Amino acid sequence: MGRIVAVIIAGLSLYVVLPALVRVISSWPRLSSLSLWWFALAVLAEVLSFVCAMALLRLVLRTGGWFAVVTAGLAGNAVTNTLPGGDAVGASVQFRMLEASGIDSVQAGGGLAVSSIIGIAGLFSLPIFALPVLVGGSVSSGLVHAAELGVVGFVLIAALGAVLLSTDKPLLLLGRGLQWVIKKLPRLKRTSDDLPTRLVKERDLVRTDLGKNWWKAVLLVAGRIGLDYMSLLAALRATGARPNPSLVLLAYAATAVIALVPITPGGIGIVEASLSGLLVLANVPSSSAVLATLVFRLGSYWLPTIAGGVCYVLFRRRYGSMRHANTNS
Repeated sequence: MGRIVAVIIAGLSLYVVLPALVRVISSWPRLSSLSLWWFALAVLAEVLSFVCAMALLRLVLRTGGWFAVVTAGLAGNAVTNTLPGGDAVGASVQFRMLEASGIDSVQAGGGLAVSSIIGIAGLFSLPIFALPVLVGGSVSSGLVHAAELGVVGFVLIAALGAVLLSTDKPLLLLGRGLQWVIKKLPRLKRTSDDLPTRLVKERDLVRTDLGKNWWKAVLLVAGRIGLDYMSLLAALRATGARPNPSLVLLAYAATAVIALVPITPGGIGIVEASLSGLLVLANVPSSSAVLATLVFRLGSYWLPTIAGGVCYVLFRRRYGSMRHANTNS
């Protein structure tokens, strides 16, 4: 029933944003008019952004290997980008792949949760860096509201992270709830009864490890988001536009926050409509905004989705079926 509701909501949302999506996609013949060097820089920045994301996940998982982390990350991302309500399914696929590769289930779940919280906090913090232009310049009210939303969201996610890292009760309650749900699943009835305690221990390990390597985590989050933003700037420059970077930052931050809401798979349609519209509010010519959005989504959505399918095949060739994943957690 839940999947049917997700499909209906995604379908209705796509119908609403379909004109903007068609407008963006139909601009593909104009790709030949782009500056080749700026286009290449946009794609390269996006690739490096994904490298930073995988490196952050590798750091919080406390593992030395790259293959399982990268293939699981890209495969999970591909599922998220293609299925209605795909965020939960994509996270599940990524978790199962990490578990099948030999990483402890609690370690995998904790690492995924921590990397997500850190990443979301980074996105919400972006408007803070654009405060000078908000205070000193004339900015569209739409971008101002986006900045306000970002600041509020950053405070909330930072508070949530602080609670989870410093107190045991929320994690114990979460662990009991997860354990109850897992035991109801027929394939995972061998689950042990110490999941709440193991979650707390895993949190303590992650906290200790991040305490030693906090600067690495900060640099990797900054690299992931900064390079993604640089990809958008390079895409705009490839069209010949010369926008105000601070206003583009606000448009990028607002779109990233909107994309966190799993209305359509991978935010398809929603991101195109939001980003192209917000770039226009950032004083980017409409034609350049639409074409730059297409270039940006090629690097951030379409190419990683294709790569995710390839990664899943490579993972299966090395580790076999995920049915053999460890279920003793």
